[in-house]
Order: sequence, then structure tokens, then C-alpha cells
Amino acid sequence: MSFSFIVLTYIFAMISDAILIFFSIFHIIAFDELKTDSKNPIEQCNSLNPLVLPEYLIHFSFNFLFLLGGQWLFLAVNVPLMAYHIIRYQNRPIMSGFGLYDPTSIMNADKLYKYQREGWVKLAFYLLSFFFYFFGMIRSLITV
Repeated sequence: MSFSFIVLTYIFAMISDAILIFFSIFHIIAFDELKTDSKNPIEQCNSLNPLVLPEYLIHFSFNFLFLLGGQWLFLAVNVPLMAYHIIRYQNRPIMSGFGLYDPTSIMNADKLYKYQREGWVKLAFYLLSFFFYFFGMIRSLITV
């Protein structure tokens, strides 16, 4: 049994995906705290905004490795979320920092619901992706 570039890519993707799962869980908890008025919007935005770019960079990094390794199926599965990340970041509110969340509008009921639903969808996607990457790693180890 030898570790090829593809196997190492899947291992990196699984570790990165586990980090993204924790980011999604933090996202869900943060918006639940906003919904129940446990924290104020400024504190939540200050804790959520610094995580946006690392989340995007982590997701793009292992997809770049999938591109280099020729894993087209897994790359194709991730392209819609990468496109969503790009569009979402381009249409972010005008602020002084790099985040997506504006403290003045985050408490609007429709935006709060949208952000909470976004967190749950990303969590489901990252959980399913984790098992697909695990399957891909096992398949790569067997076929090598």
C-alpha cells in the first residue's frame, strides 16, 4: 500500500472538511444566539467575520488539489458551493473589514433566517462531503 498524491489529497480534504464542519457548527450556534438575544449583533459579527475568508480559502485549497490530481467528480460536486462563495463575497455589504455580516442588518428576521439556513445547508454539505472524501480515499488506496 503506497500513498499517492491522490490519497494525500483526500486526507487533506478530510482534515480540511472537518475544520469546515466546525466552522459551520459555530455559524449555526452564533445565529441561534442572535435569534434568542443571547449576544448582541456587534459581538457576533466581530466573531463571525474573521472566519469567512479562512473558510473560503480552506475550501478552495483542497479543491485546487482535486484539480491538480484530476479528481473531476469531487471537483464538480464542489464547484456550485465555490461559485456561491464567490458570488456571496462579491455581493457583501460595504464595510471596513473583510466579513460578510453587517451588524446593522443582521437582526432582520429574513436575513437571520437566511443565514441560519445557510449554516445548516453548509453543515449538511460538508458532512456528506466528508464521507465522500473518505470513500474516495479508500477507493484510491485499493486501486493503487
